[in-house]
Amino acid sequence: MSNNDTYFQTRLSYEPERDSIWEVIVEYLQRYIPENAVILELGAGYCSFINQVRAKEKHALDRSEIIEKYAAQDVRKHIKDCNQLKDFSNNKFDVVFSSFLFEHLTREELNSLSSQLRRIMKPGGVLITLLPNFKYISRHYFDDYTHVQIFSHLSFADYLTSRGFFVTDVQGRFLPYSFKSRFPKSSLLTRIYLSLPFRPMAGNMLVVAVNPTSS
Repeated sequence: MSNNDTYFQTRLSYEPERDSIWEVIVEYLQRYIPENAVILELGAGYCSFINQVRAKEKHALDRSEIIEKYAAQDVRKHIKDCNQLKDFSNNKFDVVFSSFLFEHLTREELNSLSSQLRRIMKPGGVLITLLPNFKYISRHYFDDYTHVQIFSHLSFADYLTSRGFFVTDVQGRFLPYSFKSRFPKSSLLTRIYLSLPFRPMAGNMLVVAVNPTSS
């Protein structure tokens, strides 16, 4: 059993109700995603996002073979590390999505990944990222033993800018830190939660950026 598969068992076990919550999250994020887009999800895991998003062509990448089991039939699967993107052609993707991945990478790995993303994303392509926000959940941040880097919504937006992206949307309080928290735990509560002007208990951030049309 790989270390990555062990992580899924210990920190991120499969919960069927997760898909119904992600249905609402995808509905919210769809505003950034054209329905004719070619989209890549990095660290797709149980594929709760990529299976439900509306797009012309969908790709799921994860270093765990778990995506073979959970990815839908219309999703193209790539079992490899997120820094192994050389097989993707230049300007291939309209959208790249990642949730709770970048904080697990070293700065060197993240620098490499961001450079590769600039290459494989189309000019004007959209990068959508969800991350834990250290500013609001510092007490629990390292309960996950695989967290390597610390970001707040401000520092991560600045980081993306430093790597050549143009940040278009920053929501420091987007979702509760964990799906295991008391609120929200259903699709209805999630929909209500995302409609609130202020989201109590939110510890995860949403940062959206665009790949500029020129360097």
